[in-house]
Amino acid sequence: MPIDRELLEILACPDDHHAPVREQGEYLVCTQCRRRFPIRDGIPVMLLDEALPPED
Repeated sequence: MPIDRELLEILACPDDHHAPVREQGEYLVCTQCRRRFPIRDGIPVMLLDEALPPED
């Protein structure tokens, strides 16, 4: 389920000086540190403890 565009515009990585995120499959990915935040039941989980490390 895609994230609402208006919501995506205001979401930011909680760790990298509020870097924007972009939707990539079932994750929101930080454009700076590339951490992946899961989207569960259409809700982005923007917690550092839940984030996955960047993919190579």
